[in-house]
Amino acid sequence: MRILKVIHGYPMLYNAGSEVYSQTICHGLVKQGHEVHVFTREEDAFRPDGDIRVSYDADMPVIKLYLVNNPRHKDRYRLTIIDERFAELLDELQPNIVHIGHLNHLSTSLVFEAKKRNIPIVYTLHDYWLMCPRGQFMQMHSADNDLWAACDGQENKKCARQCYARYFSGDDDDRDFDLAYWENWVERRMRHVKEIVSQVDLFISPAKYLKNRYEKDFGLPKEKSIYLDYGFDRSRMSGRKRNTDEPFTFGYIGTHIPAKGIHQLILAFGQLKGDAVLRIWGRDRGQDTRALRAIADTLPDEKKNNIQWMPEYKNQHIATDVFSKTDAIVTPSVWVENSPLVIHEAQQSRVPVITANTGGMGEYVVDGLNGLTFEHRNVDDLAKKMQLFVDNPEFAKELGTKGYAYSDDGEIPCIDQHIVDLEACYKELLK
Repeated sequence: MRILKVIHGYPMLYNAGSEVYSQTICHGLVKQGHEVHVFTREEDAFRPDGDIRVSYDADMPVIKLYLVNNPRHKDRYRLTIIDERFAELLDELQPNIVHIGHLNHLSTSLVFEAKKRNIPIVYTLHDYWLMCPRGQFMQMHSADNDLWAACDGQENKKCARQCYARYFSGDDDDRDFDLAYWENWVERRMRHVKEIVSQVDLFISPAKYLKNRYEKDFGLPKEKSIYLDYGFDRSRMSGRKRNTDEPFTFGYIGTHIPAKGIHQLILAFGQLKGDAVLRIWGRDRGQDTRALRAIADTLPDEKKNNIQWMPEYKNQHIATDVFSKTDAIVTPSVWVENSPLVIHEAQQSRVPVITANTGGMGEYVVDGLNGLTFEHRNVDDLAKKMQLFVDNPEFAKELGTKGYAYSDDGEIPCIDQHIVDLEACYKELLK
């Protein structure tokens, strides 16, 4: 088959979970003999919007990347110039399948271009972006000024008031006008998204929690909604050799943004008694990273000196560069994540995970079986669970040996079987 993968970022330019997963399945599909192309984005302010730059996957150059430039309109949900570039690419490649991973920073209406040409569309859900305009059900401006408060569901006026107030004029006399404008904007956006959903042939959710939430809260038709966990190149997680001469070491892997809860992890680490180290991996994000370092500087010297800021790593080297330097991974996200890759990757390397007791995080980490879970957004409870590992490292090792909770041998889903499952989905749609 000729497959066109659509994703809002691609490694190493963008290196978060959905991007890494997209690259992994592209590699897997090529190894099975398929022809794979990628339509993705970059943000070059010195080139025109909609400009296309052709590149190649650094690890598998047979995969051609079409990077559409979108530096000035990335907050829009649809953009004609991107639709036009996508349409031109469809006519050139004539793919059998379009597989979407994310449309944020691209254009929702590129879906219409595929349907005009009768090309089946598969959409893997990675977050809540279709049902929440900001994607994570976290409020930017809560009623009680709670920083990054959790949102219990989408509602047009609430979206305008709690999230899009950032675009208000700031003049109290204009507030009602601004509120009405953005409420209407959100309403139009959500109506349009429903149209997009109607055009997609199959939605894949990598967590049962995510599938159920989309069906229950968003009305995603059950007949075109399936559960399929991510697939992984297990070889990347082999070769872990832990240095036993170090204190018990917690690791964080991910982006330095508020949603990831690193600030809560730092505060929880500051409560620990005994000798422990916290290593934080990830790309420096300027002010956000500096702010996190400032939070760490408020801790007592013996704690802040044991927080180590590690560089961005390449996913192919995660076992040696990350897991060999940690005794436990902490996933402290304050948004309700659906199926974090790092949880699976740690489990494959037999590293125990501490994470929140909600969403896909609590689905893939079973408290006391293959890791520990804490009350979501509760720093004190997170600290208590981390303390259990510091006090009893053997307990942590024991949990780590269990690996993935939903296989007999603790192995996470392999990419080879995952590709077989995806092929079956593609072939069924092509019928």
